[in-house]
Amino acid sequence: MTLPKHLRQRWRYLAVGVEGWPAATVEREPFQRALWYGAQNLVGDAGSATVDLTVQQFRYTDGAGEGVVRTRRGAVERARAVVASVDEVAGQPVGLRVRGTSGTLRGCEEKYMSGAPKLKEQRHVTFEGADRRAAVRDGRAAVRVDGAPVGVTTLDI
Repeated sequence: MTLPKHLRQRWRYLAVGVEGWPAATVEREPFQRALWYGAQNLVGDAGSATVDLTVQQFRYTDGAGEGVVRTRRGAVERARAVVASVDEVAGQPVGLRVRGTSGTLRGCEEKYMSGAPKLKEQRHVTFEGADRRAAVRDGRAAVRVDGAPVGVTTLDI
């Protein structure tokens, strides 16, 4: 039996942008786990249960992605804090940004989700006096130096 509408749990949906290194692989389950661990570390076990973060949608390719995270209506600010506290998923460094909040999943998708991540451009650049290969997206670039990626802006190259 379903509860009447006024007695049902009310949810909010956070649109989350995900950015990582171009070679990084980030998947839904490790992303969910990182949110749960982040919630436990930031607000404790009881607070984590109150926030109740659940990944509803997730996609990630070529260093960029997005997801929709569901939380309880009264816990939006704590949920945003938890998302901001996550800095790695399955050992891969990532940057998360809440694009916006909506009362429905559909509204969240329509208003804040961009569809496919913007394509990156591969090109050769000069960085630290040497010719290097870089992945460039939205004014930022990832340049390989001694086998490790270095984040720079297009003004640096």
